[in-house]
Amino acid sequence: MTKQEKVNFTIEKLDEIYPTIPIPLDHKDPYTLLIAVLLSAQSTDVRVNQITPLLFQRADNPFDMVKLTVEEIRDIIRPVGLSPMKSKGIYGLSKILIEKYDGEVPQNMELLEELPSVGHKTASVVVSQAFGIPAFPVDTHIHRLMYRWGFSNGKNVVQTEKDAKRLFPEELWNKLHLQIIWYGREYSPARGWDLEKDVITSTIGRKSVLDEYHKTKKGRN
Repeated sequence: MTKQEKVNFTIEKLDEIYPTIPIPLDHKDPYTLLIAVLLSAQSTDVRVNQITPLLFQRADNPFDMVKLTVEEIRDIIRPVGLSPMKSKGIYGLSKILIEKYDGEVPQNMELLEELPSVGHKTASVVVSQAFGIPAFPVDTHIHRLMYRWGFSNGKNVVQTEKDAKRLFPEELWNKLHLQIIWYGREYSPARGWDLEKDVITSTIGRKSVLDEYHKTKKGRN
């Protein structure tokens, strides 16, 4: 297969497996999505979705959020981890949204990245999922699969994002990044990987990855 044929195969197979794509983090608007994505850092979507209803019951907008203290926010979000940093970020960004943007979440990547505790990936998720602006947020699943599929060298997420944007049509970015995340979780995880179920990697995967898989598999038998 040529590189383009591999890209086309991947797009077609992901569309076949995920004709509709659920958004992993529960939210109702750009603000609650922003908070949920911030909370998801070094945590799981399942855990975040368990905690956000408790937080949003108290405050689901920046005006109500700043009525809480940082300590109150921290006590609610403690189970997701990194609560001291995240609670300060939530309070701080809520305050800035009120002061600079009338409580609205900006649709601009650069403005989002200026907010406390909001990095490039978080900003990318918000603009793509909340506003439909083309972006390609790279998480651990996408980083892993882009390497396994031979689409990126795997050195860092910055390069992986550049490679993804170069290879895939811009109009597909928002859909594809979610499809790849779900595929990575269900068919090509970091642990407990079964290549027989991973039809994309078994078809187009880079030789070194496949050789290492079979070597490891043989060593276990």
